[in-house]
Amino acid sequence: MVETWLLEGAKSVGRFFVNPTLYWFIFILTVASYFRIKRERQDFGIKVYQKFIEWKGTSAVSLITGLVLSVIIVGTGMVFSYEVLILLAIVTIILSISTKFSLLSPSYIIGMTFLLLLVIPPLLEMQTQLNYSFDYGLSFKSLAIIGALLLFSESILIQRIQKQSTFPRISLSDRGIWVGQHQVKRLALIPLLVLVPEGLITSFAPWWPYLSVGETSLGLALVPFIIGFDYTAKGHYHLDAIKKVSKANYMLASVILMIAVAGVFVPYLSLTSIILAIIGKEYLNYRYREGDRLRRPYYQPHDQGLRVVGVLPNSPAHRLEISPGESIYRVNGRKVTNSQSFYEALQGNGAFIKLEILDYQQEIRLVQGSLYEGEHHALGLLFPKEPFKQKQKQTG
Repeated sequence: MVETWLLEGAKSVGRFFVNPTLYWFIFILTVASYFRIKRERQDFGIKVYQKFIEWKGTSAVSLITGLVLSVIIVGTGMVFSYEVLILLAIVTIILSISTKFSLLSPSYIIGMTFLLLLVIPPLLEMQTQLNYSFDYGLSFKSLAIIGALLLFSESILIQRIQKQSTFPRISLSDRGIWVGQHQVKRLALIPLLVLVPEGLITSFAPWWPYLSVGETSLGLALVPFIIGFDYTAKGHYHLDAIKKVSKANYMLASVILMIAVAGVFVPYLSLTSIILAIIGKEYLNYRYREGDRLRRPYYQPHDQGLRVVGVLPNSPAHRLEISPGESIYRVNGRKVTNSQSFYEALQGNGAFIKLEILDYQQEIRLVQGSLYEGEHHALGLLFPKEPFKQKQKQTG
């Protein structure tokens, strides 16, 4: 029996590398990285983050999540037909063609797959040219539960984003002022081990597999599942935005999971959970966008110092532990209100720097240290000011 499971496990790894979703993940990650770097150069005249950072910090969560969900899937005997897995890959690719990570929530991917499963079989029965029976079995119940669990995974990924891992940008406010904003954006690949029809594995208990498609022998397939999200924090402090979005996502996932589990015993509740997942996700996104839009821009010039929009990784500012969202109040004893006065004040004290900084709680903290030659203008701080490309056009 153990040898059978090991053999099917080896086959599942091979199926992982022939799944087009894996290579599509690499493609959209590359495209998103290219456009993000292009935007950084337009806004700040420099590349802020390295390539593929949109994937940073997701590996551990993805692997642990994939392991936990795989144990649940295999342990409870959730079987997915090959048609369902192919449809899942097609839906993922279609939703990500625009490279908008916001469409890659499990609510949308699982939800669209579920709804298509309701539509495709009747359409195939209506036509006579293609004689094909679409096998989806009890995948409705399994999809609903997995969708809810993956929504929890999305919440964890959002919650774990650190303050230095959001992407700073410059935009024009409604009042015609150049202000900063942050993109809370990530793309993750979760490996899920699922049961598929036709294999060497047979039932080891009377109740297993619990949610099967009627097959007596089963195999294993390692399926790459993409999760993505993209939120803009313009009116919010970006850490507040992360907390707000992840908390709302957790609440939605909890409600959807309870309904999806109940759907195992009351079939129509599986459909209810999917519809609520899509509508609920749309509502949460809309509510956040409107709430952010109606707020005054957080990263805008103000009279209490110079707001920091971003900090370059491995820069002197990063070494001094300056964070985005803080305001530099005084530099070497001189009050600063714009980037020009900031750099002028830096030059006045040789190799030593002393900064008075207002943190998010509006409390002043002192930062001081030494600067090496050439670091005065390469301190690594990004401020809310006219974009670099815009300046070039004016001076050009």
